[in-house]
Amino acid sequence: MDMDRIQAIELFIRVVDLGSFSKAALDRGMGQPTASKLVAALEKRLGSRLLHRTTHGVTTTEIGALYYDKCKLIVHHLDEAQSASTLLQSQVEGTLRVSTSVAFGRRVLSPMVMRFMQMHPKLQVELNFEDRYVNLVEQGIDVAIRMGPLADSTLGARYLAFNPWVLVASSSYLATRGTPSKPSDLSAHDALVYSTVQGDARWHLGGPNGRLQAVPVKGPLRSNNLSALLMAARSGMGLAALPRYVAHESVRSGVLTEVLTDWTLPSQEIHAAYPSPQLVPAKVTSFVAWLLGQFGPSWWAD
Repeated sequence: MDMDRIQAIELFIRVVDLGSFSKAALDRGMGQPTASKLVAALEKRLGSRLLHRTTHGVTTTEIGALYYDKCKLIVHHLDEAQSASTLLQSQVEGTLRVSTSVAFGRRVLSPMVMRFMQMHPKLQVELNFEDRYVNLVEQGIDVAIRMGPLADSTLGARYLAFNPWVLVASSSYLATRGTPSKPSDLSAHDALVYSTVQGDARWHLGGPNGRLQAVPVKGPLRSNNLSALLMAARSGMGLAALPRYVAHESVRSGVLTEVLTDWTLPSQEIHAAYPSPQLVPAKVTSFVAWLLGQFGPSWWAD
């Protein structure tokens, strides 16, 4: 297969993924007229129209949808063939695009990625931190590390670990305001609210007997940034509900103290998600398999 046809097939896949010639052309680093000519040449070679072009975007014809599936298979096998020599040496190469949230990426994933890169010196990594939802296909992401339930059933996914949360406060705050002994006490305290998860300013706690209690809270600070809430808690501004991986170092050093330790905040599942459960590239399977070994029972303390 000649390189022009391979380029046209890869472009066609991106046009379908993004629903736009202009976005696909930009993604592939070419002008829109060139992109249109490449796909038109594919259609001429096949003798069939692959795409419906409208003012609202681009969709596949019936034949185009079948051809898209075949093209994905072709590109997958080409990628595997190109990396065959390194696979034999148990190496990973190419570019791996990874996405996760800001706090988790900075505190947990970054050192893991650095260790993985040291094991695979031919690998290049694009590491993106964003708290907003990222469409893996549109953004060209190979692996996303996500918290909570996976809403998109079309993705491939691998469970990695639980993400536990804790209630913490500084010793100076507790000395002034007292230490809560039961969930209902929280209503009388200054709460530092993570607006992304606790959008309704309620903290949900599970008791030793399995009973769940929802407590309305209020306080001086609401933020969608976990580092800002950690800083506020360390400064004595109030009680904070934080992921254990965010609070661990401050608790270990004695700057923060856990409270209501007989009660638990809801945990989140951590998943590695990738664009499709089929035809997963070797660099992705290797990275995800390695990540699995990094999340022990107390991974936030490692």
